[in-house]
Amino acid sequence: MRYFVTSLTLLAAITLAGCSSNDDPTDTPTQPTPVQITESFSEKLNVNGARTHSFTVDRAGTVTAQVKALPDGVTIGVSLGTFNGSACAILLSKTDAVLNSTVTGTAQSTGQFCVWVNDVGRLTAGVDYTIEVTHY
Repeated sequence: MRYFVTSLTLLAAITLAGCSSNDDPTDTPTQPTPVQITESFSEKLNVNGARTHSFTVDRAGTVTAQVKALPDGVTIGVSLGTFNGSACAILLSKTDAVLNSTVTGTAQSTGQFCVWVNDVGRLTAGVDYTIEVTHY
C-alpha cells in the first residue's frame, strides 16, 4: 500500500507541474515603434499664386511642415489642412513664413492631408521653394 501512495503522490506532482501556465495576464503585446515619414515638395510660387501638395497620413500623430529652401528676405504663407481630392481645407496657417519656419499640428486620424503654400501679397517675382513635411 505504501508503494501505491508514493506512486500516486509522484504522479500527482508530475501532472500538476505539466499544468502550469506561463501566460501572464499583465503582459501586453508590444506595438511597433511608429516610423516617421518625410516628404519634400519643391515648386515655383508665382506672384499672387498658391500651390497645394497632398500627402497621406497612415497613423495619428504630429505633422510638421518646414520651409527648407526659400530666398533670403522672402515671406510666404504655409498652411496645413485636410485634402478632399481637389481642395485643401486649412486647419493651421502661418502667414509670415520665412526660411526654416515651421507649422506643426496633430493628425487625430489617418487620411489625406495637405500643405498649402501661398503668396501673402509680398512677392514681387516668382520664387522657388522647398517644403519638408514629416508625419506618421
